[in-house]
Amino acid sequence: MGTVLGGMRNVRWHELQHAYGSASQVPGMLSRVAWGDGPTAGDALDELARWIGAPAVFDATVAAVPFLWELAGTETVKDRAGVLDLLTTILAAGHAEHPEWTRAAHEAVAEGRPTAVRLAAGTSSPPHADPVQEAAARLLTALDGHSCPACPAQKG
Repeated sequence: MGTVLGGMRNVRWHELQHAYGSASQVPGMLSRVAWGDGPTAGDALDELARWIGAPAVFDATVAAVPFLWELAGTETVKDRAGVLDLLTTILAAGHAEHPEWTRAAHEAVAEGRPTAVRLAAGTSSPPHADPVQEAAARLLTALDGHSCPACPAQKG
């Protein structure tokens, strides 16, 4: 798998669940995001959103978020803005029957805040901001305003 996503092999994905069952396919989708062209990465992100992000989060979401942050910070990934948007979606989602999954997923998203700050700063300034900068700024706004029953009240 190379350096990017190298830690995925340490996760017991087959023991985790996503919206449709076993999360054993999640590493393949993350790999498609990492190395696919624009359309391939976009399709994989759409699939991941259905599996781990909307409308509910799962234990597979918690495991996937650190890898999503890794992808967001890797310049060769074709749809980094889409990755950041998926992280924003995860922050807004929950799981009524498993609030511990909700809290863990939201905390995992919040732990990537330094990456979002770096990406929001970017290299261009409005009105020429790039999609990664804009997506990072949206995520930071969501983090700053985040409040849900599963998460303790705190500011990032």
